[in-house]
Amino acid sequence: MRLRTGAAGSSVVPVTSATGRAAPPKATEVEVRGVEPIPDDERTAGPLDLFRLIFGGANTIATVVLGTFPIIFGLSFRDALLATLAGLLLGAAILAPMSLFGPRNGTNNAVSSSAHLGVHGRVVGSFLSLLTAVAFFSISVWTSGDVLVGGAHRAIGLPDNDIAVGVAYGVFALLVLVVCIYGFRFMLLVNKIAVIAATVLFLAGIFAFGGTFDAGYTGTVTAGDPLYWPSFVGAALIVMSNPVSFGAFLGDWARYIPRDTPSWQPMLAAFGAQLATLVPFLFGLVTATVVATTAPEFIDGGDYVGGLLAVSPGWYFVPVCLIALIGGMSTGTTALYGTGLDFSSVFPRFSRVQATVFIGTLAIVFIFVGRFAFNVVQSISTFAVLIVTCTAPWMVVMMLGWFTRRGWYDSDALQVFNRRQRGGRYWFSHGWNWRGLGAWLVAAAASICFVNSPGQFVGPLGDLAAGIDLSIPVGLGLAAVLYPLALRLFPEPADVFGPQGPRLVPAGPAANTPIVSED
Repeated sequence: MRLRTGAAGSSVVPVTSATGRAAPPKATEVEVRGVEPIPDDERTAGPLDLFRLIFGGANTIATVVLGTFPIIFGLSFRDALLATLAGLLLGAAILAPMSLFGPRNGTNNAVSSSAHLGVHGRVVGSFLSLLTAVAFFSISVWTSGDVLVGGAHRAIGLPDNDIAVGVAYGVFALLVLVVCIYGFRFMLLVNKIAVIAATVLFLAGIFAFGGTFDAGYTGTVTAGDPLYWPSFVGAALIVMSNPVSFGAFLGDWARYIPRDTPSWQPMLAAFGAQLATLVPFLFGLVTATVVATTAPEFIDGGDYVGGLLAVSPGWYFVPVCLIALIGGMSTGTTALYGTGLDFSSVFPRFSRVQATVFIGTLAIVFIFVGRFAFNVVQSISTFAVLIVTCTAPWMVVMMLGWFTRRGWYDSDALQVFNRRQRGGRYWFSHGWNWRGLGAWLVAAAASICFVNSPGQFVGPLGDLAAGIDLSIPVGLGLAAVLYPLALRLFPEPADVFGPQGPRLVPAGPAANTPIVSED
C-alpha cells in the first residue's frame, strides 16, 4: 500500500506527471480522501466510470432475484416484462438527477443534503445510506454465497452445508472489505472487469435456457383477475426499488467527476446504467419462467436459487458460480464503500479507512449472526424495502432543492458539520431546516403506512387500494407537494440561493449566520 501524503498537517498531495499535471492515482494506492471536497486536480473520473460503478453494482445475482418477482407474483411472461420495463424506466428517471450533486460539490450526497435539511439534518441522509448499505451488503453476501456453494455442489460435489456456506460468506466479505479499504480506484478497477465478465456470463444463459424457455408462458394471474393489478404494480415497484436504492450513493462515486462536466453526462450515465440492468433482470425473468414451467415446486416454495440450479444444464454450473463470485464482489464493494464514507462523515474523528474497517467488521459479524444464529435473511430483505421506501421522498427533497437553488451550492458551508463548526448558509434553525425535514418525515411516514408486502410487512393503510402497494408513489407524491408548499409559505433565507436568486419560490431575509468553531 502506498499513501500519497504531503507535509505534516497538510492534505494529500497529488503525484504529478512530467507535464506538471496531476497524474491519476494508481488502483493500489489507498484512498485517504473522506467527505471533504475533492480538489479539482484529483477529479480524474468521468461519466463512463460512473456508469461502470452503477451497472457493476447491480449486474448481480441479487438483481436477478428481484427480476423473478413478477413471475413469482403469477404474471405471464409478457406482463412480467411490461412490469419490469415500467419499474426500471421510472426508477432510472428518478435516480438520474441524484448524480448531479457529486460533481457540483465534490462530496457525497448525504453531505450535500445539508443545503436542504440543515447542517445537522443531513444525518438523515447519512443514516439512510448507512442502513441501506449494510442491508444490501448482507443480502449480496448471503445470495452470492448460497448460489456459489449450491453451484459448486452440483458441479464438483462440494458439500452443501453450513460450514461451506460460512466459508463462502467469509471469503466474500473479506475480499469486499479489502477492496473498500483501498478505495475508489480499486473499486473502479474491480467493476471494470465485473461489468464485462458478468454480462458475458449472463448472456451465455441464452444458450443454457433457450431451448426450455417459453415466451408464451401465461402465469397464474391474468387481466381481469382481482389480483392482477396488485401483482403488476407490486412487481413494478420491486423493480423500481433497485435504482432508487442507489440514490444515496451516487455522490460517493460522482464526486471524482470534474465540476465543469455538463449535467446531462452524469445523468445519462446513471440512467443508462439502470437500463443496462435489463441484463440481470431479464435473466431472472426468463429463468424464473423456466423454473415455473419445468420445476414449479421451487417457485411455490420460494426457492428460486434451488430452482435455477435444478434447471441449469451441467455446463452452466461454473458460469453460475462465477456470476455469484463476480457479482457479489461488485455489489458488496459499492455498498460497503459508501458505508465507510458515510460513517466517517457522521463521526469525523474516524478516517475513511478506519470507518470502513470498523463498519465492515460489524457488518461481517452481522452477516454471520443474522444468518446462522437468528436467520434474519427474510427480515433484512423486508428492512431493505422499508429503507428504500424512506429514501425515495428524501431524493425528491434533494432534487426539488436543486431545482429551486438553480444548482448553486456553497461547498464550504456544506462542510460545517464535518469540521465541528456552527453557522453558515445552511444553519437554518440550530442546524435543522424543518422545511425539508418536515416534508421528508411526513412523506416517509405515510409511505411506510401504505407498504403492502404480503408475508413480509403490511402497513396500517396497506389494504386501502385492494392490495396494491402504493408506498413509493405516496412517498414521492407527498414529498413533491409538501416541500415546495413549505418553501412558498415559509421562504428560506436569501443567502442560501446563488447570485440569480431562487427559482419559482420566494426568498426571505438573509440570515448572515457566521461560521464559528464549537466550544
